Amino acid sequence: MDWCHYRFRSIWDLPAPPTDVYALLERAEDYPRWWPQVREVVPGDGRTGTARFRSFLPYDLLVTVRERRRDPAAGILEIGMTGDLEGWLRWTVVAHGAGSRAHYEQVVDVHKPLLRRLAVPGRPVFVANHALMMRAGRRGLAAVLAG
Repeated sequence: MDWCHYRFRSIWDLPAPPTDVYALLERAEDYPRWWPQVREVVPGDGRTGTARFRSFLPYDLLVTVRERRRDPAAGILEIGMTGDLEGWLRWTVVAHGAGSRAHYEQVVDVHKPLLRRLAVPGRPVFVANHALMMRAGRRGLAAVLAG
């Protein structure tokens, strides 16, 4: 097992049509307004940018992001990441009941030296930290959509 390799999945049921959810998710520069652990997103040339994350543990993760797929008709947003994390992240937004379901998938390898050194003993804490971050993101996005 590669202790620095992570695969995350999360499902967010949200109180709005898929087009509204997708429109908010595609504006990454606005994430810090509703997702507390996304501390900063700096757009680049329209397809690239940088992002800084910090959840409950006392470290920041810095990544450069590059758009890989933007498909509003299919409800898919996908980026590649390099930096403290290397890999990809994908949102897939579909209709669900009276609202939407946003599927989040992320596959990354950790490159941040501190996290690599703590990979084995820290893994359960890092996974829990990510789960808390995702919970806060879902709550923040749901609040914006409920308006």
